[in-house]
Amino acid sequence: MHDLTLTAAVLLCLAAALAGWVDAVVGGGGLLQVPALLIAFPHLAPAYALGTNKAVGVVGTSAAAVTYARRAPVDVRLAVRLGSTAAAAAVVGAFFAAGVDSAVLRPVIMVLLLAVAAFVVLRPQFGQRPAGGPVSRRRVLTAVVVVGAGIGFYDGLLGPGTGTFLVIGLVAVLSMDMVTASATAKVVNVGTNLGALAMFTYQGTVLWALAPVLALFNLAGASVGARMALKRGSGFVRAVLLVVVAALVGKLALDQWGT
Repeated sequence: MHDLTLTAAVLLCLAAALAGWVDAVVGGGGLLQVPALLIAFPHLAPAYALGTNKAVGVVGTSAAAVTYARRAPVDVRLAVRLGSTAAAAAVVGAFFAAGVDSAVLRPVIMVLLLAVAAFVVLRPQFGQRPAGGPVSRRRVLTAVVVVGAGIGFYDGLLGPGTGTFLVIGLVAVLSMDMVTASATAKVVNVGTNLGALAMFTYQGTVLWALAPVLALFNLAGASVGARMALKRGSGFVRAVLLVVVAALVGKLALDQWGT
């Protein structure tokens, strides 16, 4: 911590606020927060960036979840079921996170983001309107396995982009509209963050001297983002998703292949 410059500290706080806003609208705030931590601390092991990101993100995600639950049609029972499954899977993923090599982190995330962007672009009506009628038990079970366990494990292992993948998964599997999916994703994401954070804390890979300060900025950004998403609707959420994905893929590509 002693080698953190004032400029780096200010940029970290701004990144935390922007990450909270992005996370609240469509998810993926970790794709801003994790690189910011790695840039501020060039010699930091990836596990510390991932662990600190969880400690910061859980605050903003919780606040966004509360805001959404008050004003959006969230199936709390389903969200809690998905969240508890995701939390358990995140613990398992976080157990393996210490062995993640930063050299492979960027390409993996890039491929996943490009897949998300292609899917959304090729289906312009994706997430614009919810499907009518009740959801079958089979689809709920699929959501628990794919969205809950699958994305939960990813959240513990790598983390960045989890909220975005949750939104896409909920729209694809349960036919939610974007706002409802984003609201539900926040509840699920609280579970994954808590599960992963428990393991990172056990492993001692959280910068607790820094996390509370960044969490305050993340909270502020998340509060603004949730209210904007609720006010402007699914079209706004979809547009932000595509802009965020495009910007992040460009940034990761520059980091990977730029000179």
